[in-house]
Amino acid sequence: MFFLRVYRRHPQFRVGFADMLGAAPGIAAWGLMTGVAMVKSGMGTLEALTMALLVFAGSSQLAAIPLFIAGAPVWVILATAFCVNLRFVVFSAHMRSYLMYLPRWQRLVTGYFTADLTYVMFVRCNPMPAVDDDGRVAQMAYLAGNSSINWFSWVSASLLGVALANFIPGAWGLGFAGLLALIGILCSLATSRLRWIACAVAGAVAVATYALPLKLNILAAIGVAVLVCMALESRPALAPPVQP
Repeated sequence: MFFLRVYRRHPQFRVGFADMLGAAPGIAAWGLMTGVAMVKSGMGTLEALTMALLVFAGSSQLAAIPLFIAGAPVWVILATAFCVNLRFVVFSAHMRSYLMYLPRWQRLVTGYFTADLTYVMFVRCNPMPAVDDDGRVAQMAYLAGNSSINWFSWVSASLLGVALANFIPGAWGLGFAGLLALIGILCSLATSRLRWIACAVAGAVAVATYALPLKLNILAAIGVAVLVCMALESRPALAPPVQP
């Protein structure tokens, strides 16, 4: 990782690492459960190991795995993963001003290693982009430390889950760790009335359409929430504040 080589000696690397360290056990439990779920879904060991190493997208993996088991068409699996990962378009747009000075290959690598919690912690610690070289290095060092422990926790636990899939009983309830992590991310990001409305609409639609086959209630919930928020976004009382 270029992150570690360039930024690991900066003090902010240790700050970012320490901030994520408390969440690392939850991330690891979620990754372990995802590794187990991949094998239980019928994936071969090689396929599961490859996905654990390359696909750093836990929520979309968990959304896609039941569709694999159900024999869903490829377009349904891809559409579900696409919708679940749409939040990264928002993350990317927000972080553009922080990263545009970097070469393209570094922006691509940074995008790969930036996950939900790393994004939340980064913008909380760095509410505005730095305007000088020292500040930019400090911000990227924080992101590097934050991302490194997050990535290592997820990938190592996913690989362990793949290796131990036949020995870890489902009664352990490891899936609850993923649910808790997502709830934490949700509460951290729901900082305006419009976002709370999006959460409420998506949750209500997901429950109301639960009987749809192939987990299509997820797509329905995302689609309806997006449409409702687009309709309400023009209302000044609900629109998010404009960043200076």
